[in-house]
Amino acid sequence: MSDAGYDHAAVERRWQEAWDDADTYRTPDDVEDPTYVLGMYPYPSGKLHMGHVRNYTITDAYARYRRMQGDDVLHPMGWDAFGLPAENAAKERDTNPRDWTFDCIETMRDQMTAMGFGYDWDREVTTCTPEYYQWNQWLFRRFHEEDLVERRDAEVNWCPHCETVLADEQVEGEAELCWRCDTPVETRELEQWFLKITEYADELLEDIDDLEGWPNSVRQMQRNWIGRQYGSEVDFEIGEAPRASDGRGEGTEPREYGPVRAFTTRLDTIYGATFFALAPDHPISEELAEEDEEVRHFIEHEADPDGDEPNGVETDLTATNPATGEEIPVYVADFVLSDVGTGALMAVPGHDERDHDFAQKMGEEIVPVVAPEPEEGEDPESPDVDEAAFTEDGVLVNSGDYSGLDSETARERLTEDIESAEHATQYQLRDWGISRQRYWGTPIPVVHCDDCGPVLVPDEDLPVELPEFINTTGNPLDAAEDWKETACPECGGPAERETDTMDTFVDSSWYFLRYVSPDLEDAPFDLERANDWMPVDQYVGGIEHAVMHLLYSRFFTKVLADHEGLEHREPFTNLLAQGMVQLEGEKMSKSKGNVVSPQRIVEEYGADTARLFMMQAAQPERDFDWSEEGVRSTNAFLVRLKGMVEEFAAPRAAEDASGDEPQPRANGYDGEKDAVARYVESEIDATIAIAGAEYDDLTFNEALRETQDLVGTLRQYAEYAEPHAGTYERGLSAVVRLLAPVAPHLAEELYDELGNDGFVVDAPWPEAEVDRDEVEKRRRLVENTREDVRDIVEVAGIEDPERIDIVVAPEWKYDALEVAIESDADNLIGELMGHDHIRQQGDAAADYGQDLQAEREALERTLEPDEEYAALESAAWLLEREFEADVRVVEADAVEDGGVLKKAEPGRPAIEIED
Repeated sequence: MSDAGYDHAAVERRWQEAWDDADTYRTPDDVEDPTYVLGMYPYPSGKLHMGHVRNYTITDAYARYRRMQGDDVLHPMGWDAFGLPAENAAKERDTNPRDWTFDCIETMRDQMTAMGFGYDWDREVTTCTPEYYQWNQWLFRRFHEEDLVERRDAEVNWCPHCETVLADEQVEGEAELCWRCDTPVETRELEQWFLKITEYADELLEDIDDLEGWPNSVRQMQRNWIGRQYGSEVDFEIGEAPRASDGRGEGTEPREYGPVRAFTTRLDTIYGATFFALAPDHPISEELAEEDEEVRHFIEHEADPDGDEPNGVETDLTATNPATGEEIPVYVADFVLSDVGTGALMAVPGHDERDHDFAQKMGEEIVPVVAPEPEEGEDPESPDVDEAAFTEDGVLVNSGDYSGLDSETARERLTEDIESAEHATQYQLRDWGISRQRYWGTPIPVVHCDDCGPVLVPDEDLPVELPEFINTTGNPLDAAEDWKETACPECGGPAERETDTMDTFVDSSWYFLRYVSPDLEDAPFDLERANDWMPVDQYVGGIEHAVMHLLYSRFFTKVLADHEGLEHREPFTNLLAQGMVQLEGEKMSKSKGNVVSPQRIVEEYGADTARLFMMQAAQPERDFDWSEEGVRSTNAFLVRLKGMVEEFAAPRAAEDASGDEPQPRANGYDGEKDAVARYVESEIDATIAIAGAEYDDLTFNEALRETQDLVGTLRQYAEYAEPHAGTYERGLSAVVRLLAPVAPHLAEELYDELGNDGFVVDAPWPEAEVDRDEVEKRRRLVENTREDVRDIVEVAGIEDPERIDIVVAPEWKYDALEVAIESDADNLIGELMGHDHIRQQGDAAADYGQDLQAEREALERTLEPDEEYAALESAAWLLEREFEADVRVVEADAVEDGGVLKKAEPGRPAIEIED
C-alpha cells in the first residue's frame, strides 16, 4: 500500500500487460452472433478529453458486463481520421496531414490503453488509409450505378474560413455558422456531387417508429429534419399588368409568365390569399431583376433569409387566385426559399404568422377565412386577425360555396374542384452534397474528359490515392498538377482528375461494417459475417450527430440492403446519447480554460477512479459536473475496498506463502449462519439482482450505488461481529465482480487476492434469484422501522435506550389490507366485517377499517407476516449496532393485547423503547 492507499499505476500496468499477453479482448471470426457494442469512433485530435473518457467507459463497461454474462462480444475501435482540422494543423506546422494524424492516433491509442478499455485492436480501422478509403470510392461507384449519385450546379453553403462546402446539417444555429469554426456561412453556386438521400426519405421517416431502442429526442430530430409535409400544389397565373408608360409604347400587351406552381398545406385558406410571393432566386425574380432596378437592388443588397423579420419588394406582376379569380400583387420576398416547396407561395396573412407580419409591413389586406369551431347550434364567428393570425384548423368563412365546411373537408373539396390542384408531398430533407474543396479526404473517383465528360474510375484502378500534400491556399489538389493529369478510362484521351474530396461523413456512414472484416482485400466487408453480426446491439455517442452521422448511416445501410445483399436495413438497434462532462455548469472547452486533463487524473488517482467516478456521477444520458472532491471520494472508496479484501485474504495469503496445507477459509467462522449472516446474504442477493438489471439498462450509476451500499453493509458486518466466512467471502466476491466492468484493474487485483484463477473479465456474473419487488418491500420495511426508532428516541429525549421491542402486526390486519386493496366496494368497512375472523376483532377491526378507508388510494401490499418478521429479525443487529441496545422482534401472538399491539400495522410494526 502506498501513501495514497495502493499503487494504482503498478496495478493497472500489471493487468494491462496480462490482458495483452493473453489476447483477452480479441473476437474470433468464427463466432456466430456476437453482442456488438460500439462507441462512435473519435476524430484523432491528439489527446483524449473527458467526453471521450465518458463515452468509451460506457461502452467498455457494457461490453465487459455482457462478456461476464456469457456473450461473445465484439468491441472494436477505429479513427475518423480524415478532416479539415488535420489539414489546418499541418499548414500551421508546415508538415503534412498524414504525419500529424498518425501521431495523434498513436497518442490517443496509448491513452485508451491506459484507461483499460478492452478493445479488439486487431480490428482497428483508420479511415485515412488507402486500404479503407478505396471502399468509399467503390461505394461511390455502386451508388452511381444505382442512379443514387448526381452532379449538378447548386447553391451551396460555403465557409470562407475553411474554404469548403458544408452540408445543410453542418450549418448550425439561426446565425448559420460553420460547425467547425463558427464562421458565418455564405451561399455560392458550384458544380457539386450529390448522394440522393431523398430517394429514401419516406423509408427513413417511416422506419423511425421501429427504432424503439433510440432516444425519443433523436427520433424526433430526424423526423423534423426529414420534414415531410402533406398538402396540395396549385397553379397561379402570373402576368404583367398593362402599363401605358413602360417604354415599349402605348397599349403594349403585358407579358404573361404562365402558371406558377405553389405548395401549401392549407389549401382551405386559399380564399384569404391576398398576395403571392417568389423566392429571390426564382427564375421569374431573376428575370425581373434584369430590368427592374428595385427588384435587382433588393435581391443583391437587402434580401436576408435569416433576418429577424420578413422583407420584400413589390413587382409589377399580378397573380390570379384560381379559387376566386381575383388578381393579387406579386412580391419578391426573402422569407420564400427556392429549396422549400416550389420557391413560390400563396400568402394568407389571416392564417399564417409570417405572412401576417409581411402584410402589416407592406399594407396588404388581411382577410379571415377560417373561424374557430363554434358551439353546437351556433354559426362560426370570424376571428379578429388584425393583430395576429388565427393558425388553427376550424370552419371556413368568407369562402364562397365552401363556407361552413371544416378545414379538412374543405382541403379535400378544393383539391378536387380547382383544375390545377393536386395532392402533393414535400420534404425538408435535401440531397446530400458530398463535394469538399480540400485535400485531407477521400478523392472522388472521377476524371473529367473534354470528349466524354465526367467518367468514373474503374474498380481495378482503385484506390485513387492522394498525392503528396502541398501547403497552399484553397484546395491543395488543384495545385497537384502531376496528379491531376491522367487519361480518360473510356477514350484514353487526356483528362483531369476530380479535385474535390468526399465529405468525411461518408467514412463514418459504414465504418461499423468494416469492423467485421477489417483486413478483407476484395470487398468493403464480409457479407455473410455482416449479416450474422449486424446490427450493432448498443451504440453510444453524442446527440449532436442525430441528423448527420446517424441519418447518413441509416441511408447507407438501406442502400446496401437493397443493392449489396445486406440483410439488415437499420445499423443500430439501441442508441445511447451520452451527456456532457461539465465544469461548474459549463461544457469543458480549451477556449474557456476549464478543461480537466484525463491524463492528470489517471496519474494522480488511477484510471479506475476516473472511470468509477464518471459512471456513478449521473445516468449516462445526463450532463454532470466534474468534481475533484467526488474523484477523491471515489478513490477513497476503492482504497477501503482493497483494504477489506486484503484483511480478509491475509490468512490465506500467509498460508500460501508458508507452503502449509491450504485451509478452507480465510478468516471468520464457518458454523451455521445466524440472523445477521442471513440478513447480509439477503443483501448480497438483492444487490446482485438489482445491479444486474441496472447494467442491462445501462443505468450504471444505480448499479454502482447498490454495489457501494453492499460494501458499506459488509464493513458494518465485520465491525459488528466476527463474520461468517462463507457469507463475507461471497459478499466480497460479488462486489469485485459487480465493479469489474467499471473498475477492471482493481477488480482483477482483488479477484486474484481472493484466490480465484483466471481473469475476472472472464468470470461469470454472480447469480441471485430474488424478486425485486420483494426486495424493495423488505428494504422499505427495515429503513422505515429504523427511522421510526430514531424519531421516537429523539422526540422522547431518550439518550441511552436499553431495550427496543419491535412488534409485528397480527395476521388479520394483513388480511384486511389485502381485502381493502382488492375491493371496489363503496362501504369498505362493511365488506371487511363480512369476513368472520376480521369481524371478531371488534372495535380494533372497525378502527383499522376506518384507517384503511381514509388511505384507500395510497394502499400498497407489504410482505407476508412471516416474511416481515424474518426481515426485521435479521435486520435487528443494525439497530443494536446503532443504539447499543437489546433489540427484540416480537410476533403479535407473543404479546398481550394492549396499546402497542393496536399500533402495529402491516409494513409498520409497533415500537416500544425502554430507557
